[in-house]
Amino acid sequence: MAATTAQGVEGVQSLVGEHLGHSDWTTITQEQVDRFADATGDHQWIHVDVERAERESPFGGPIAHGYLTLSLVPVLLAGILDVEGFRMGVNYGTEKVRFPTPVPVGSRVRAGATMESATPIDGGVQMNVAVTVEVEGASKPALVATVVYRRYL
Repeated sequence: MAATTAQGVEGVQSLVGEHLGHSDWTTITQEQVDRFADATGDHQWIHVDVERAERESPFGGPIAHGYLTLSLVPVLLAGILDVEGFRMGVNYGTEKVRFPTPVPVGSRVRAGATMESATPIDGGVQMNVAVTVEVEGASKPALVATVVYRRYL
């Protein structure tokens, strides 16, 4: 269940400047990393060669792709914010994406979100949501980004 629920354009706009909550923790698995590598063609050894990553990587083992972390934002955000009263929504883009710290395979991550803006558009609203994905126990976040969604009435 989402931490925050908004109803319609006005409900979304009422959340501007508000921290929306945190998602549940989710564990990053090697199987997930391998499937992402297959889907994107990015088979760099720091992600998919466990033995070599344990021997040679400065991270002590394999790490998730940064873009895998970014790809988790929609599912993590769904656990934070439930937006009702729209017939559909689309991912519109991202801004200011950074990956300050790696995500080791086997670690747990969660997202926190803040509604930066909610601007009316023809037929709906554009939401800019600041998202921070943290790694349990890490001093820096794994991802800091502004994601842009459009919801249509």
